[in-house]
Formats: sequence, C-alpha cells, structure tokens
Amino acid sequence: MDDALRYLDTAGLRRLYAARQLSPVEFTEDTLALIADLDPALGAFVTVAADRALAEAARAEERVLRLGEAAWEGRPLLGVPLSVKDLTATEGIRTTRGSLALRDAVPGQDAPAVARLRRAGAVVLGKTTTSEGGWSAGTVNRLGPAAANPWDLSRSAGGSSGGAGAAVAAGLGIAGTGTDGAGSIRIPASFCGVVGFKPTHGRVPYVPHCPDRLAHLGPLARTVDDAELLLRVMAGPDARDPDSLLPPHDPPAGDGPLRIAWIEGLTAPGSTGPADRQRAAVERLAAAGHHVEEIPPPFGDAYPALVTLLAATEAAASPAADDALADPARLAVVRHGRTLSAVQLVRAEAERAELTGKLASCLERFDVLAMPTVPVPPFAVDAWHPDAPAYDDPLAWLSWAPAAFPFNMAGLPAVSVPAGFGPEGLPVGLQLAAARHHDALVLRVAKEVERANPWRDAHPGKDRDLT
Repeated sequence: MDDALRYLDTAGLRRLYAARQLSPVEFTEDTLALIADLDPALGAFVTVAADRALAEAARAEERVLRLGEAAWEGRPLLGVPLSVKDLTATEGIRTTRGSLALRDAVPGQDAPAVARLRRAGAVVLGKTTTSEGGWSAGTVNRLGPAAANPWDLSRSAGGSSGGAGAAVAAGLGIAGTGTDGAGSIRIPASFCGVVGFKPTHGRVPYVPHCPDRLAHLGPLARTVDDAELLLRVMAGPDARDPDSLLPPHDPPAGDGPLRIAWIEGLTAPGSTGPADRQRAAVERLAAAGHHVEEIPPPFGDAYPALVTLLAATEAAASPAADDALADPARLAVVRHGRTLSAVQLVRAEAERAELTGKLASCLERFDVLAMPTVPVPPFAVDAWHPDAPAYDDPLAWLSWAPAAFPFNMAGLPAVSVPAGFGPEGLPVGLQLAAARHHDALVLRVAKEVERANPWRDAHPGKDRDLT
C-alpha cells in the first residue's frame, strides 16, 4: 500500500469510496496485508480478525455500490478499518486484557462503544496490545511482544493503549480506540505522534463499570477531525454505566480569543525532555490572538491518592487464584491493594475532591490548560517506566507522568496533540485540558495546534524500515 493510501483520513477515504476509485474490501485487504508485513516487528496487535473484517468490508462495499452517497446516511464510518484496544469487549473476538488468565476469553457481546462503531459501519481489524489490565504506561505483557514505537522500534509506544498508538501511527487502520485510567490514551499518543483524546468522564460509556471512576474510553487517530468523529459515534448514555448519563449538549466552543494557561512545571525525577516544541506550539496560539499566561501547577502531589485508588481496583479485579499467571510487577501493585483499608480509600477520595476543586478554580480563570503531555522521551520497548532508579518501585509505576493522571482524577477532557519532534527526533505531544463537558473546546484548540504544526508532513514509514 502506498503512503497516500496508508495515511488517509476518514474524509479522504470516503471520497475515494464514493468516486469508486477504491473499495472497502480492497482497502481492508491492503491494510490486513500491511499488518501481516509490519506487525511482527511492531507488536501493535494481539489478535487480528481478518475473516470477520473482510466480511464487514464486503457488507460496506455492497451498501456503497447499491446506494452511492446515500450509503453514509447514519453510517459515518462506513468501510473505515479501525482497531479496538484489547481491554474492551468485542463479540466473537478474543479479549485477553493482556492477561495469561484470559488468553482464550471470547466475549459474547460488544462493549457499547464497539457496538456503536459497528453500527456506524466501521470495519474492526482486531485487538491492539495492552499491558495486563491496562496497569502500566508501557505496553508490556506476558502474551506476546511489547508494542514498539513506529518511529524507533527500540523504544516503547507508551501505554497502556500502546498497541493502538503504534497501529495508528504506522498506518495500520484509520484510527483506534483506547482506554485511559491515568494517561493511557495520551501517553502513547505523545510517544507515537498521533492524536489521543480522553473525553469528559462518562462521555463514552465504560462497561463493565470501573469502580474507581478513573477509566475513560476514547479515540486515537492521525487527525483531530477523525478523533472527534469517533467520539461522536461512541458517546452517549448507557444504563450499564451509571456515570454515563451526561447532559445531551456541550457548551459551545465559540471562535473568539481564549484564556490559555501554560504549565511547564509538571516534571518528575529523571525528566530529560525540554518543552521547547510544546512551548513553541503555545506561542503560536498566542500569536493567533489567544491570551497565554504561564502559571505554576495549580495542584499539589496527587500521586499517593492515585496509587491508593488504582491499587485497590487492581486488587478487587484480581483473584488470588490468578497470581501465578500475573505480571510480576503488576502483582506487587495488586498485593499492595489487598492491604488497603476503607479509611485509606475514603482519604484518597477526599484528596481527589480537593484536586478537583483546585482545577475547577483554575478553570474559572482560564478556558484551557496547556502543558507537555509527558516530561520524558519514549523509553526502552520492553520497559514499563523510564530507566531511572526512582521508578524501580512498582508503586511508582506512573509517577513519571505527573501531567496525565490529575485529569483522570477530576474527570476532565484532555487531549494530546502532536507538537513536533524532540531533540532525539521522536514525537512530542502538547496536552490540552478544559472544564468538565467542554470537550468541544479542547478539540477546537487541538485543531488550531494541528493546523499550525506541519507534523503530518512526516510519518514513521518515511525513511524508516518498520520490518
């Protein structure tokens, strides 16, 4: 498949389909061939559902041939190949959650988001690699190879939606779904040079319901428009997720100047990556007429509370009978969770409420918060944290990404959008966040960053051997 097709967006693909210059079956076959060629080195997919994908593509093709332009009415993703993270249930396609204990599990029902994607005409290529249970922000598990970064196969794609980030960056599908409990969409988006959007908590139903109320389901794509399209398809209430009953309308994004806070001070031990590229992206927003002000981080260290919330959830989801099959590093987190008391959980929830209040106060002064998505470049492909002694303790497993998890704790919408390339020639992401339900505002600013940064002129297949 040539690069013009491999890196298409949904709008371009639809134009080719409508003009009968490309068919859904042809494009799906070519994408599956590309996966077969590249994925042994990339490790983006844990399961490829080739036969089912081709059957879905054939149904899309029949509809296009029969109805022409009318084929897309009610089906905005008709014939669009995409991937689903292996934490999210897919009827008839195994969902391992990155776990040896579930390596043969095949759900009998799609998760609500997947069912909506299928109804919109999407072609599900297969399931993308995740860390076990999505526990870490490096996509390493015991089922197969780690998800490698398409820009440098010796580096991590990030995690835990690393397979999705790698697949989208490498052109293995138009887009993908991810989940994000503490940065797991935005970290791989930053590492891999794609767009990763964590919507307002509950905007996309999360089934089965996550008791810590940290997990979000959202899109990864090569353009903000495609991320927004997937979000529109997946969003909406579902009775199985009690947090998903949200107001039906977003506040308008508007088109006037915005008050943007630039926060560079969210760093971690071992941070090595300067924020020059992200700062330059924000300066372009200022040049476009927005009011930009640099501020210190508007909250304190919320990491201990996050550890309590996540470790308790990991323990609740992990029967002792599965300990022998568990990832050893994750098992240390699970065992810590088993020692926690109800009092400790309540205190962690109180700290979460305090953090939420501080962010709410900050967002009364500013419309959007901007900062580097992560303070470090991609680490080694087979690691789940940067190579620094500070992270050798499994309970420090996410402390290296202090800009990511606070927006999970507060349930706010946040996106990582490519801002160029760092000193090592690898992508860097700019994170944008806004108040609850202001998803459209976050995406509006992300599109402005995207237009001002010609990052799409390069791609990981250019002058690189991904095999």
